[in-house]
Amino acid sequence: TLVMGACGALYLATLAADVDGIEASGLLSFLSPSGRSLFLFGASGALPVFQLGHWWTVLSAAWLHGGLLHILFNMMWVRDLAPATARLYGPGRTVIVYTVSAITGFLASSLAGAFLPFLPRFLGGAGFTVGASAPIFGLIGALLHYGRRGGSSVIGQQAKSLALTMLLFGFIMPGIDN
Repeated sequence: TLVMGACGALYLATLAADVDGIEASGLLSFLSPSGRSLFLFGASGALPVFQLGHWWTVLSAAWLHGGLLHILFNMMWVRDLAPATARLYGPGRTVIVYTVSAITGFLASSLAGAFLPFLPRFLGGAGFTVGASAPIFGLIGALLHYGRRGGSSVIGQQAKSLALTMLLFGFIMPGIDN
């Protein structure tokens, strides 16, 4: 509930911060906050982290979203995965998994964007990025770990299936920061 509420409030705030910059055309970019607004609120990537020294964006970017469909799909995943993770690990550890996964994912993307320009575009990191995919993969990883350590093979299999589905989606859809 905390993650979904904070992400929703920040999404609305990024729209309100630059009303003239809201993108309204196209399905994937419908109701997208402007790049300026996302930058002001803490978008991450090679540009903010390494060129501008905004190191804190590896944490803030996980709470920001680039459009209506982006936030809807991400919050749908959080709604499905966070309660299951909290039941198995406790709410405090779930917040830690979410936060550490966000930092790790955005740091990896920023490093790849800044120092590995030779990688293919779908693996090359990002100059500018937002979203909850890294923490969502962290929640899936926690569920996968639970299944592997003997907690439940069913949970482990479901987590593996979710991870493969999301990875496939990430390679097929344009603009996703893998």
